[in-house]
Amino acid sequence: MDGAEAEFMTAIDKNDLRGVFFDLDGTLLQVEMKHFIPAYTRGLAACFDDVADPKRFADVLLRATLALLRRQDGTRSNESFFLEMVADSLDIDAELYNRRLRQYCGDGLQRLACLVRPHPLARDILERCSQAGLRVVLATNPVFPRPVVEARMNWGGLQDYPFELITSYENSRFCKPHRGYFADILETMGLLPEQCLMIGNDTEHDLAAREAGVATFLVDTWLVDRCDGVFATDYRGGLVDLYRFVGELGNVAESLT
Repeated sequence: MDGAEAEFMTAIDKNDLRGVFFDLDGTLLQVEMKHFIPAYTRGLAACFDDVADPKRFADVLLRATLALLRRQDGTRSNESFFLEMVADSLDIDAELYNRRLRQYCGDGLQRLACLVRPHPLARDILERCSQAGLRVVLATNPVFPRPVVEARMNWGGLQDYPFELITSYENSRFCKPHRGYFADILETMGLLPEQCLMIGNDTEHDLAAREAGVATFLVDTWLVDRCDGVFATDYRGGLVDLYRFVGELGNVAESLT
């Protein structure tokens, strides 16, 4: 829908808005996670080939990632849940896993950079949010450790943008589309649902923010529709539309005076 009309906020909505939550993959940068995740798990598996069969290791990591997306309890961090599955399935403890993960992130992860493409408007969209005085969260689904999130940010040209919060599996206890994921962000930021907007490209994972009372903007430039066309969103448009959308926002600080 780039170049098409997008529905813009009313003046009352503008005055209420305090925070924006941005998805990363497929929203601020282009990446096919169906290619990225298998490539990541295969690359990491090579770092453990002396203690685990690479194919079995990659299969366990994929199963653990899917389990993170499906888990319903928030009794511990996603990292703790994930590492326990790895330990139970492969007899690889957290210390060994994290040490070799750091090794892979240092000398192997860069090979996946070719799978990520930046968008020329992404940084400008974020800067417009900052100029409007909004508090900006990178609400990427927290199935990856922080270094893997930061690598994708770097490849997308976003590494030095001052997000107030970046979700990763270390600091999260739910994943999208669980309502608790969005509720935890709201609590961490000290914001009310009606003060926030979730911006993303996934009809299931990102639009689930509405269940937590958060308005949504569906970015359809690289749309992922897991709902077969049956979904509801408050706003919709491509990245060009989103750029215009955030340009309509007034300065939050001015509205509070």
